[in-house]
Amino acid sequence: MYNVRLLFLLVVASAGTGDGAAPPSNARPCASPASNSYPFCNATLPLPTRARALVSLLTLDEKIAQLSNTAAGVPRLGIPSFEWWSESLHGVCDNGPGVNFSSGPVRSATIFPQVILSAAAFNRSLWHAVAEAIAVEARAMHNAGQAGLTFWAPNINVFRDPRWGRGQETPGEDPTVVSAYSIEYVKGFQGDYGEEGRMMLSACCKHYIAYDLEKWRGFTRYTFNAKVNAQDMEDTYQPPFKSCIQEGRASCLMCSYNQVNGVPACARKDILQRARDEWGFQGYITSDCDAVAIIHENQTYTASDEDSIAVVLKAGMDINCGSFLIRHTKSAIEKGKVQEEDIDHALFNLFSVQLRLGFFDKTNENQWFAQLGPNNVCTKEHRELAAEAVRQGTVLLKNDNSFLPLKRSEVGHIALIGPAANDPYILGGDYTGVPCDSITFVKGMQAYVPKTTFAAGCKDVPCNSTDGFGEAIEAAKRADIVVLIAGLNLTEETEDHDRASLLLPGRQTDLIHTIASVTKKPLVLVLMGGGPVDVSFAKHDPHIASILWIGYPGEVGGHVLPEILFGKYNPGGKLPITWYPESFTSVPMNDMNMRADESRGYPGRTYRFYTGDVVYGFGYGLSYSKYSYSILQAPKKISLSHSSAPDLISRKPAYTRRDGLDYVQVEDIASCEALLFPIHISVSNDGTMDGSHALLLFARSKPNLSGSPIKQLVGFERVHTAAGRATYVEITVDPCKFMSSANTAGRRVLFLGRHVLMVGDEEHELLIEA
Repeated sequence: MYNVRLLFLLVVASAGTGDGAAPPSNARPCASPASNSYPFCNATLPLPTRARALVSLLTLDEKIAQLSNTAAGVPRLGIPSFEWWSESLHGVCDNGPGVNFSSGPVRSATIFPQVILSAAAFNRSLWHAVAEAIAVEARAMHNAGQAGLTFWAPNINVFRDPRWGRGQETPGEDPTVVSAYSIEYVKGFQGDYGEEGRMMLSACCKHYIAYDLEKWRGFTRYTFNAKVNAQDMEDTYQPPFKSCIQEGRASCLMCSYNQVNGVPACARKDILQRARDEWGFQGYITSDCDAVAIIHENQTYTASDEDSIAVVLKAGMDINCGSFLIRHTKSAIEKGKVQEEDIDHALFNLFSVQLRLGFFDKTNENQWFAQLGPNNVCTKEHRELAAEAVRQGTVLLKNDNSFLPLKRSEVGHIALIGPAANDPYILGGDYTGVPCDSITFVKGMQAYVPKTTFAAGCKDVPCNSTDGFGEAIEAAKRADIVVLIAGLNLTEETEDHDRASLLLPGRQTDLIHTIASVTKKPLVLVLMGGGPVDVSFAKHDPHIASILWIGYPGEVGGHVLPEILFGKYNPGGKLPITWYPESFTSVPMNDMNMRADESRGYPGRTYRFYTGDVVYGFGYGLSYSKYSYSILQAPKKISLSHSSAPDLISRKPAYTRRDGLDYVQVEDIASCEALLFPIHISVSNDGTMDGSHALLLFARSKPNLSGSPIKQLVGFERVHTAAGRATYVEITVDPCKFMSSANTAGRRVLFLGRHVLMVGDEEHELLIEA
């Protein structure tokens, strides 16, 4: 969809060599004659050889000084300090010390929609393009001396519980979607430039693993012990990280604060080494910030600080965010708990990534990204891409009697109600940097309807008073159309803060009821925030004609909202997370089990296993058009023993369960590739507007088996279909990967027998036999 590199070349071509040209790249360690004779500067040698050579030249104190996110320089070798911690979740931001907007030529960067909203687009090419654009701005800032080369994004923990304060940072609750997003983000952000894994920048898969609780009742992320069974680990918590590394080729992995089954995540050698030994991880492993210090100080897992250092280095962690290793590693060595070889191994991983980034190259002027500079930040192309992400991600939840889209000729006066309507700071969500030019909803609406009246209604988003209700009522009475913006902000959900309730904050619900009942006008409710809210009342209130979810739309949110309301763009996003009722808050947040357990009244989690009522389900989303689907072509039977490539299929017999239903273990199938099959789908737009929307293909086993998903996503595509026309889509299904699930031993199994493929109301039966 967007070729970010081409856009860059066009900008450079038009920029010339005047004052607006990009500044020169930062100096490199090997650029000076004093240091370029060292073997680690010899570009003719393989990268591993250069990394080992550098390790061998350092003294013990110099080695220890590298084990922090702010790695010390080695002046005698001409090596400057190196900052590992920069952030780029949905745009370059200054949450970490590596990014600086306060000095230098770059004072802002494009703020794209928060990840949960971009995820709702279900569009791989969009995700890739956004990551590429963020990388262009990040590298431009690095070249200007205002950012590092290694960035700690994306956040690919599964959004397991709707109360989680950082769920907004993730692509949602489905492991397949989170995995796909991680692949596109990492590939788009890092790039792939030549041999030996050369990169433009480094991306980091975080937080590994089973991290999704900030602060709930007596539990905090710093001491929480996530008790995860092998079944849920295999088919929920682990897949995004496996995909991020195996297919995305991420160069960094961050281990999390929490314990996993009684052992700190950064000390779980089995989990950390699985990434290297089984998934082919080639990169460095960092702790979350101060995650090593808390192992002894807060979790009391070890007897001393030195023991904490020993356990994480021997487990495979390479660097600590914070100063803990710098302060205590020398003592750990003196006490015999850590050997110098343990440090050497970590440094090899760190230096290997720096070498892949060109940090030790004498020059990298031949790479296109070396020429990036301030002209490549806050470009109109990136701003348009950010707007496109908002357009595609926004979800229409309700639209009684096709109330939307509005007609500009019929709207002379519009009222925008709610404190978020005129607040530019609410637009970005968590991990937001300095925006280029934030457009509030009020400002954006005024461009469409000059007579736009704003009334906050509430003093702020927590809305603990009705003092502003009167002003809001009067504004609503005078207007032709009332748009009320409600929902969440970072006072309700953020890092280190989970929600206690799924209801709208404070008196927001009262404000909505009051405006709707007093004015007697159809009301448009726009919901902000990353986490779901229980708006059952609005779903059934006839005075509320339409409901839109716009998440945290970033700096262009105010520009895009009127486009959608007035039909310039036809919404087609789908919810990437289940919207639960308030009653779900009775489910303990610290219960990591995904499957429902009727014996203890546990309803399960996410659409794959949850058995309770929902406000809106995963994958729900309306449009101004009506789409229908027809499965044109799909196999009726897959036979493992009569495959088109029978020599590739394992001859091991199927296993028989006690209930008589057979299955095969995925690891016993010699070639899952031989089982791939295409499914051809016709998408008809039966409405009067052209539209783009997310097509979701699900599968379930028939009958539904105990412990298996109720249904699960097996494929998705973003599809554009003209009004009155049909579009034809082909989705390739991987039965081993997407139609399997884990058994209680944590092994992937593919059930034999009948399965049902589902898209919209269309179903297709498929028989899998041995």
